[in-house]
Amino acid sequence: MEKKDIVFGLDIGTRNVIGTVGYLDGNDFHVIAQTLREHDTRAMLDGQIHDIGRVGATCNEVKEELEQMTGLTLTEVCIAAAGRVLRTITTHVEMEYPEETVVSGEDLHTLDMLGIEQAGKEIKGDEDNKYKFFCVGYSTVRYYLNGDVFTSLEDHKADVIGEDIIVTFLPEDVVDGLYSAVGKAGLSVANLTLEPIAAINVAIPQSFRMLNIALIDVGAGTSDICVTRDGSIIAYGMIPMAGDELTEVLVHEFLVDFATAESIKRASTEGGEITYEDIMGISHTIKSEDVWKLTDPVMNKIAGEVSEKIKELNGDKSVSAAFVVGGGGKIHGFTEALAKDLKIIDERVALRGEEVMKNIIFEQEDVTKDSLLVTPIGICLNYYETKNNFIMIHFNGEMMKLYDNGQLTIVDAAMQAGFSADQLFPRRGREINFTVNGVSRMIRGTEGESAIVKMNGKSVGINTPLEFNCDVELTPSTVGAGGNGTIADLAEFTTEYLYFTVCGHRVKCPKFVEVNGSLEPPTYSIKDGDVIETRPFYTVGQLAEFMDVTIDERYEILVNNRPSSVDSLVYENFVIDWTTTSPAAYSGDYLVDGEEGYPEDYQVPDQPMATITDIHTKMKPEATEITITINGQKKKLSGKKDYIFVDVYNLIRFDPNESNGRPLITKINGKKCGYSDELHADDEVEVYWGE
Repeated sequence: MEKKDIVFGLDIGTRNVIGTVGYLDGNDFHVIAQTLREHDTRAMLDGQIHDIGRVGATCNEVKEELEQMTGLTLTEVCIAAAGRVLRTITTHVEMEYPEETVVSGEDLHTLDMLGIEQAGKEIKGDEDNKYKFFCVGYSTVRYYLNGDVFTSLEDHKADVIGEDIIVTFLPEDVVDGLYSAVGKAGLSVANLTLEPIAAINVAIPQSFRMLNIALIDVGAGTSDICVTRDGSIIAYGMIPMAGDELTEVLVHEFLVDFATAESIKRASTEGGEITYEDIMGISHTIKSEDVWKLTDPVMNKIAGEVSEKIKELNGDKSVSAAFVVGGGGKIHGFTEALAKDLKIIDERVALRGEEVMKNIIFEQEDVTKDSLLVTPIGICLNYYETKNNFIMIHFNGEMMKLYDNGQLTIVDAAMQAGFSADQLFPRRGREINFTVNGVSRMIRGTEGESAIVKMNGKSVGINTPLEFNCDVELTPSTVGAGGNGTIADLAEFTTEYLYFTVCGHRVKCPKFVEVNGSLEPPTYSIKDGDVIETRPFYTVGQLAEFMDVTIDERYEILVNNRPSSVDSLVYENFVIDWTTTSPAAYSGDYLVDGEEGYPEDYQVPDQPMATITDIHTKMKPEATEITITINGQKKKLSGKKDYIFVDVYNLIRFDPNESNGRPLITKINGKKCGYSDELHADDEVEVYWGE
């Protein structure tokens, strides 16, 4: 067997250090050698290293003994951090697509980063927080596709994706203490995990995690807790109370040192009589029941605290079952007390030991499989699942230390450096929301520029894996331009001009649109919140104002040969006749070049003049009568010598307000015509709104 197949794990606990050397063969983990050393002094309290030198010395003793037992030279070690200062944040994040999109692995990575960023903000916002925390791991509790729970999102089409994510943090000084201690033993860290994660890998198989189960790792200084449900670990937690609290009661009651009190506590779990010597040198023999009477109040308090924490982590309700591991879990009456506090039957709270180690093969004959060994074995097994470590890099000229979970990318470094997700990915400019004729519309902003990323001087992607001691330079992404559009860009705005016939002159007028109650030209830049109504018409009064003439309202105004007023609406190609207060000089820019006005022999009388109809009648004294067909119905025209298309409006009902933006179609004998085109007997005329 090659050395590279071997894993060396250290479970650095409050009371002792357990070293394990073994290898994975298929589904079986073979333990070649295992040994335990207790700390000579209380160098650790509540799972935290206080005396790095002494803890390092104990780790070195364990390493050297294992080297003698195996004949190996051990240089790398797997370790676990206790839950004493573990912080977890469970949060929900969502990501919305501009349009339905197929979900990619990159999208899921981005979603994870959003969750980590949000959890980081929450933990930094804790005013009582005195630590500088690092994210040391995360796991997805559940995914959401358009609001529905899904087990996997990749390759599905979605408008919105989301996830509930649990993010785990440790303070920098805790990790530094562990690294320093194993460094004193001449070891480098091959893998770092969390003690509750290590324990659950052995105690609760993946197939059990569909159930609502709590795992409690009761050590000397802390009781670490994790809860599973629906196939996932949904929460981690801890209480700073465990076996040492019981030992301290015995120290004071029996007047012994801590080590002797620890021996008394362990012996009491077996029942029977216990003999010990106090600090005065006096020998005593007591019954285990005497120890239980002293420890039961504290034990019940620990069970109560653990129960309350489990309920808190589980949404203020109890779990279906609880598994207990760790030496502290062997305390007399603990599982029964925990069952009582959780309000579940005793059989559903049990120590996990030999029954969960069916795939653990000990090559040492003197090893007994019990709950004390669950976490040490889990630390080794975790090595095969996630090899991780801290690595040092240079980020934008600054040294940075990151916890390497085996999947570190430039995004992770950027997040730790304080970059937000908005600075890492292109940002679309602000959109403009408005309405056109009552219908909601939107103009999107443009995409910004992606972040510029270089590693060791070469351009790379933002998800490029980090390398040890690499040099990363990152320039933030930019925001694109905001939405931009004019009235002329609207689909409803098909032309910029309206054409009318005014007193025989072809007139071109700009097409206005009403925005927030005011008329605006085609060049108007649309703004957020604008209410836009298209105006494919003028009033007679607005048309006169545009042409800079004044209508004499003492005389009749005709629109398409019908009496009208200054408030009447005139649409594309309408014919308007009016009388002005002074002789009209139609010479503005509104006149259409090349269009003929009145005949050359026509003389405009002095103003004020009669209506245009009267003038036409005077010019054409010989009246005739013709029959035409209008929209399939026979009609007669009479009273004039010659007739033009506009005379049709004397025979039909026509309401320009019914246009709703549609063009008016006019035809003579199947061909499009203008209002001044001549009509003859038996002509077939069509007048209708187009689409």
